[in-house]
Amino acid sequence: MDTKGAEKGASAPDLRGDCGECFGLCCVALPFTASADFAVDKQAGSPCRNLRADHRCGIHARLRQEGFSGCTVYDCFGAGQKVSQITFGGQDWRTGPPERARRMFDVFPVVRQLHELLWYLTEALTLPAARPVHAELRGALEKTGRLTRGTPDELGALDVGAHRQDVNVLLLRASELARAGARGRRKDRRGADLMGARLQGADLRGISLRGAYLIAADLTGADLRDADLIGADLRDTDLTDADLTGAFFLTQPQLNAARGSAGTRLPGSLTRPAHWTAVR
Repeated sequence: MDTKGAEKGASAPDLRGDCGECFGLCCVALPFTASADFAVDKQAGSPCRNLRADHRCGIHARLRQEGFSGCTVYDCFGAGQKVSQITFGGQDWRTGPPERARRMFDVFPVVRQLHELLWYLTEALTLPAARPVHAELRGALEKTGRLTRGTPDELGALDVGAHRQDVNVLLLRASELARAGARGRRKDRRGADLMGARLQGADLRGISLRGAYLIAADLTGADLRDADLIGADLRDTDLTDADLTGAFFLTQPQLNAARGSAGTRLPGSLTRPAHWTAVR
């Protein structure tokens, strides 16, 4: 297995949102509720009030100031441009019949989930210790890729939840293999409620935090090397000076939802969020 090639795939443009090639699908298809993340309510299928006629956001540079921080942490993993330009062949939901728009809005969340799985599977193939399941991972990667290229009808009928469950079995096995070499006793904190937890400087190497609730937790200076962070809720988590080197199944949206600093060490496939301050 060419892990360098797989690593390149994890950050490939087709697995990152390209708003310039999308018809603003996340700003229309998805609902949101007035909260700390969104200034207003919006129903699924209804365009955000800030969406311009050219499918660009009218307040993109001021989203946080205007009360739309939720938009700044979202990433479609490239599903927006896939649905806009490939699934529907560049046909705009604004100019077509209402039925086409509804189908686009239904298909978009499905493709988004599939593209997120592509991200995880590609990353799993970069883990040397997961070699025993690399063949199965490659098979799942190829199958998931094929599913993303389905017709609107095929995607609309897809049981994406069942496919996620099948893939998750492989991802869990890859995680166990990758973390097997961690020193000391590795606690499984899968789904743990760690909201507001004080974990400054904690040694969390090789720990499983799959689906854990770390909202507003203090992980200042924590060692998260080789930790499994798939699905962990990092909203307002303080990652100042934390070491996330080698942490896997961590995504850009998770980082964007957290707080950090110039001293926070990140996996090479991810970028430091613009809103993180250099000095605390």
